Amino acid sequence: MKISPRVKEALEWVYCIVIAVILALIFRYFIGTPTIVKQVSMYPTLVENQRLWLNRWGRTTKTLPERGDIITFEAPSKKQYRADEIDEANPVAKYENEPTNIFSKFSYYVLEIGKESYIKRVIALPGEHVEIKEGKVFINGEELQEDYLQDGIVTDVSNTELYTGFDDFVVPDNCVFAMGDNRTHSTDCRAFGCIPLEKIESKVALRIWPLNQWGKVE
Repeated sequence: MKISPRVKEALEWVYCIVIAVILALIFRYFIGTPTIVKQVSMYPTLVENQRLWLNRWGRTTKTLPERGDIITFEAPSKKQYRADEIDEANPVAKYENEPTNIFSKFSYYVLEIGKESYIKRVIALPGEHVEIKEGKVFINGEELQEDYLQDGIVTDVSNTELYTGFDDFVVPDNCVFAMGDNRTHSTDCRAFGCIPLEKIESKVALRIWPLNQWGKVE
């Protein structure tokens, strides 16, 4: 059957659009993507509604971030622990609601439909002993200097009648310990444990909006 010129042209456009979408998804997943700050947990470093460029090459190459890097990662399924649930010998965040089939995985991991992500700062690396005490962070027994924090900020572990957190542990292999700069308004690794490398999505590379603050985020 002969295809008319109009149908052929339409098919060519559809083909071009499909290829463009596939290339955009590949770039977004493996290379980088923009995002918008939606929470206050990284204040004053990051402010709500600022636009950022995320570098995802570290995920592609399975490279751990460095201390001080601001990263995004998949939110754990369990975000609070009772005292009897804390295992500081294995302080790794739990991910128990993972998609199981290829279509749900594509929707969740590539299209990021229904996926929740956090943005925090890397504080400690594999093998390092972390202690949170006296309102400060100690790495291998030495106080961590955190010039990015506001004056007077106190770092502690949520300790209510029901829930507590991780405050004395060694970061496991292929994991990082991360916290928000706005310590009193941040749900982070103090509450749910360290983040495995495979759950780290990206590193914040640039602030792209507002234009008068364009540049590297530190």
